[in-house]
Amino acid sequence: MADITLGELAVRYGLTLRGDPARRIRHVSTLAGSGPDSIAFLANPRLTQALQGCRAGAVILHPDLEASSPVDCLLSRNPHAVFARIAAELYPAMPVAPGVHPSAVIEPGAVVDATAHIGAQCFIGAGAKIGARVQLGPGCIVAAGAELAEDVRLVARVTVLERVQIGARSILHPGAVIGAEGFGYAPEGERWIAVPQVGTVRIGADVEIGANTTVDRGAIEDTVICEGVKIDNLVQIGHNCTIGAHTAIAGCAGLAGSSHLGARCRVGGGVGIAGHLRICDDVTLTGFTLVVGDIREPGVYSGGIPAEPAADWRRIVGRLKRIDGLARRVGELERQAAEGGGERT
Repeated sequence: MADITLGELAVRYGLTLRGDPARRIRHVSTLAGSGPDSIAFLANPRLTQALQGCRAGAVILHPDLEASSPVDCLLSRNPHAVFARIAAELYPAMPVAPGVHPSAVIEPGAVVDATAHIGAQCFIGAGAKIGARVQLGPGCIVAAGAELAEDVRLVARVTVLERVQIGARSILHPGAVIGAEGFGYAPEGERWIAVPQVGTVRIGADVEIGANTTVDRGAIEDTVICEGVKIDNLVQIGHNCTIGAHTAIAGCAGLAGSSHLGARCRVGGGVGIAGHLRICDDVTLTGFTLVVGDIREPGVYSGGIPAEPAADWRRIVGRLKRIDGLARRVGELERQAAEGGGERT
């Protein structure tokens, strides 16, 4: 674990320091943290009252909240981001030695950089390319023709299938499957005929993909995930989807085939996006929203009805079912009013 002073942190990250520059910080904590050598953060102004019980040695917060802090503080307009950078510095990744584990299988024609780490029981197919300082944790599969750029990390049991390309510094968590067959079938009478999925998946730099998330290969053209995208656990990305740069997708969301999601979007947990839709840049979809049409204007979009007590829910549903009848009655009244108005004229 690293050890750094508040003064050093202030200089390194361009922060204003109120407090003792010589105070040493060794770990992160909550606001009610463990002692004078820890650092916490406060990003939500509505939680300012929590500062009163702060036991951490220092806190990162917005300049507007400086007077509320009873302990030393570093001032930033984005406290959460600064906290993330400091935490990464205090808890650096464990170094991994280059080399190939004796149980790994590397087929002829694969190219593995000498600085890469290939863990136990990994498989690398013919023609695959493993870049500098790549880390393959235990049980990973990199199929024929796949390419991993420098500093990519596959944590464990990650499957990267044929011809998939993964950009520099991307991280794939356990159980992720990249490049599986997309859900493509053509109906023929009562049967379904599988459509060969001949595209692949192209992933940009600095992408992170969560555990047990699946990204299907394209049917004809490729599935594309642009740089800086962050995808949570248990997300399904269908074939031929495109996800714009720096978009974030929370757990259990699903994008049907040929969905196009813009840059800097935020997709909440459980969101469903129907196929062949286009969603523009800078859209936020709150949790459990169902998208069935194009979204052409940036903004926040919501769908679904929050949980209600069962009796209230039944009453709401009953009223919803009567809406069609009510609409017909209103339409008839409007027609009668229009006809009556014509007679008076």
